[in-house]
Amino acid sequence: QVQLVESGGGLVQAGGSLRLSCAASGRAFSSYAMGWFRQAPGKEREFVAAISGNGGSTYYADSVEGRFTISRDNAKNTVYLQMNSLKPEDTAVYYCGRNRSPGPGVGRPVEYDYWGQGTQVTVPS
Repeated sequence: QVQLVESGGGLVQAGGSLRLSCAASGRAFSSYAMGWFRQAPGKEREFVAAISGNGGSTYYADSVEGRFTISRDNAKNTVYLQMNSLKPEDTAVYYCGRNRSPGPGVGRPVEYDYWGQGTQVTVPS
């Protein structure tokens, strides 16, 4: 059984930064790509960023490209999301997920088989 636990969310003013972490239990962490998604109230879950199992490939949504950076530390079974220049429209619950394959994929939720419980990020307008 795989467990994913997110942390690092909070309230930050527009233009500020936050770093989210997602710690994974289970084996063979480096064999799977990892991703971050977010869901705002009344909206569907949307893709944010993904990283391949070996960390060599990343993929971002257009809305966060250049502001967010995904990374991973396979020795610590942890994936990170560094969020800079935050905007009110970034307000959402952020979820990490484990992809079914090593490649970063194309950002579809069906590519993921395990999810964390989510962490709230709030950027007041």
